[in-house]
Amino acid sequence: MGPVAVERIHVRVEGIVQGVGFRPFVHALATRYDLAGFVGNDTGGVFVEVEGDGDRLAAFVADLSRRAPALAQVERVSTETVAPTGQPGFAIVASVTGAGRDVLISPDTATCPDCLAELSDPTDRRHGYPFTNCTNCGPRFTIVTDVPYDRRATTMAAFPLCAGCAAEYADPGDRRFHAEPVCCPACGPTLRLVTADGYAVPGDPLDVAVRWLRDGRIVAVKGLGGYHLATRADDEPAVAALRSRKRREEKPFAVLAADLPAARALVDVSPEAVPVLTGARRPVVLLPRRPDARVAASVAPDNRDLGVLLPYTPLHHLLAGRLGVPMVLTSGNASDEPIAHRDDDARERLAGIADGFLTHDRRIHVRTDDSVVRLFRGRELPVRRSRGYVPAPLTLPWPFDRPVLACGAELKNTFCLAKGRRAFVSHHVGDLENYETLRAFTDGIAHLSRLFDVRPQVVAHDLHPEYLSTKYALHRDDVDLVGVQHHHAHIASCLADNGEPGPVIGVAFDGLGYGEDGTLWGGELLAADLTGYERVGHLDAVPMPGGAAAVREPWRMAAAYLDEVYGDAVPDLAVARRNERRWPAVVALARSGTNSPRTSSVGRLFDAVSAILGLRDRVTYEGQAAVALEQRARPDERGGYRVDASGPVPLADAGRQLVRCVVDDLRAGVDPGRIAARFHDGLADAVVRAAEAVREATGLTDVALSGGVFQNVLLLDRVVRGLEGEGFRVLVHSRVPPNDGGISLGQAVVAAARHRTDGSG
Repeated sequence: MGPVAVERIHVRVEGIVQGVGFRPFVHALATRYDLAGFVGNDTGGVFVEVEGDGDRLAAFVADLSRRAPALAQVERVSTETVAPTGQPGFAIVASVTGAGRDVLISPDTATCPDCLAELSDPTDRRHGYPFTNCTNCGPRFTIVTDVPYDRRATTMAAFPLCAGCAAEYADPGDRRFHAEPVCCPACGPTLRLVTADGYAVPGDPLDVAVRWLRDGRIVAVKGLGGYHLATRADDEPAVAALRSRKRREEKPFAVLAADLPAARALVDVSPEAVPVLTGARRPVVLLPRRPDARVAASVAPDNRDLGVLLPYTPLHHLLAGRLGVPMVLTSGNASDEPIAHRDDDARERLAGIADGFLTHDRRIHVRTDDSVVRLFRGRELPVRRSRGYVPAPLTLPWPFDRPVLACGAELKNTFCLAKGRRAFVSHHVGDLENYETLRAFTDGIAHLSRLFDVRPQVVAHDLHPEYLSTKYALHRDDVDLVGVQHHHAHIASCLADNGEPGPVIGVAFDGLGYGEDGTLWGGELLAADLTGYERVGHLDAVPMPGGAAAVREPWRMAAAYLDEVYGDAVPDLAVARRNERRWPAVVALARSGTNSPRTSSVGRLFDAVSAILGLRDRVTYEGQAAVALEQRARPDERGGYRVDASGPVPLADAGRQLVRCVVDDLRAGVDPGRIAARFHDGLADAVVRAAEAVREATGLTDVALSGGVFQNVLLLDRVVRGLEGEGFRVLVHSRVPPNDGGISLGQAVVAAARHRTDGSG
């Protein structure tokens, strides 16, 4: 047998391959196959040169994808042959910077089992250390300042490695081999507890903070992406005090449970929920509350569900474990403000809310809220996509021929940057209604544009001229502007979420969106693809007496709908009696059209029915009346209303017919919980009947469901079952929210599709 032929190849690996232990993995793999060469990071991902026997090289390349680290997402592996050098050994080499950037950044990742074991091991040098991490877990996106992903390009650059951590970092056999955030008590961030007026509290910060929590105090805790406000979840006075100070009257709080058994004591955890709760992303998961759950009534008033999450940093594990009871963990802000993430800003904004601050000296570079999901048919239905998910891109079947920035909507804002086949939907920014949130929006665009080297040539925006996101877009220079109708963007986001180009029957149900006819849309049937749409059906528009006041006071929508249905012969109903002092004036306002924009919104229909049933006359947060209606619906009710939704304009009269059915049942003494269930079923049936009418007219057989109303899993289930029963193929969301948090993705793909179609540029 002759000598073994030696070959050498250059390998490029693209995807999420930095910050996930990929270079150490390549080092170990090359050593296993007895190959020589080197591996390093650059602005395009990971580069490898490897030399040895051809069969071993082939096996090595195959294993780069097949055996990649758990947190890696390998998108592409490309190779080219180069000349052998004969140099022995395999090394991790210094990162290479360059002009073009195509590298991906890993989301922040929950503490892995190995680090958790060290945390609880009294013999380990990281025992009880709140910042333990390794290549398999820890902070990533929230600490990254630049790429390539190296310690010097993170906020950990301020902490030089001690001898022990440096040895682990350089040891190919250690799981902290080239783990950029590696640290320990000797060299890493330090925890401290300070009072609201800035004085350091003596003693162990964690022990004192736990004692304060046990005593019913409120503690601001610095997490991965910002500050949280924490207090005991079983202490009614403490939770009530948090509500009062935070000015968050009724919106549910999230609850942190120490582990899965503790979560099971609070909520019914289905088998499908287990991997979501315990996985690396650790979102808040909305699950049915157990009747014996030991939580204060003020945690989630009038809500059958509870938002539960498990610890995702060592600090949260230590806090939850030592406290021994579930704790409220809610965003560190006052109502309608963005989450505080800078230490000085947190002390200023939270001083009147928190009794103390459990903080540390590792800087948070990117403000990132907790993610929130529901479950539908065993899959995640995102409500808020942020920490743990961002900035992982959505890879799409169609290219973005020109780099795109999509500015999103006004509420639940996200923005989207896109190039190649990747769409980077941002972390949750919030409602663009104040300077702080607008600043977070503009800073976020600048940061992600730099990280992913996206220099927008196209800027997509909503049609509403008063949205701050629209105004920002219109002030961008040297770009092509693309206005995208709000509900078309919703349907396009659902298509992109599913990798489908359309055409479909799009059902877009939400609160409000600017319509091309000058009214406010929100109950729409669209024949749509990525490039355009036709409005083929909708609820008839009704007045919103008082404009924005009708959103805050759902009884006004009840007055408008009842006047539409009954005119001067409105039956004697409690909603009118409760609001009798202003009822005539509001009806007159609706009839006059003054300050009463007309809307086809399904969200406003939910508001009207909620008020008619006596659930909510006024709301303290967006969507509260609709949530109350979903929560009140009796799961054992099998009846439903049947309305004619297939007229010349499909769905047009469905809202008025449903209101009449609700009133008839209410006057007959039917339980409001049964009426609420029948309303959901009736609306679902109306959607099915309307979709059938559109199918007959257009031949379309696929339906896409989007808009914030489809966060309602009761309605979503009934609509999907009804449509599938009639032979439709149904698309729903699973990667981006159906609410306005997904709008930016829809805007981006519409802008790109129009460019591909018209050949401009």
